[in-house]
Amino acid sequence: MTEDQIRTAYIDALVATAPDIDPEELGDEDHIQDDLELDSMDVLNFAAALHERLGVDIPEADYPRIATLATALPYLSAAVA
Repeated sequence: MTEDQIRTAYIDALVATAPDIDPEELGDEDHIQDDLELDSMDVLNFAAALHERLGVDIPEADYPRIATLATALPYLSAAVA
């Protein structure tokens, strides 16, 4: 899977979890909780949506690694490889 496909899956999962997020305004460093204001249940749903789209198990201890697009891309790329 390419980085662009992973980026698209990440953004799609994020928007599915929080439909008020504008994908056009999402920055690589926007933190899902600090900047985008997802609560803990939203983060859990987001991780589940990523699992559904990418087939990657994301343990709770790794949630900080998916907190921004910049940190998620290398983490998810390694996980789907």
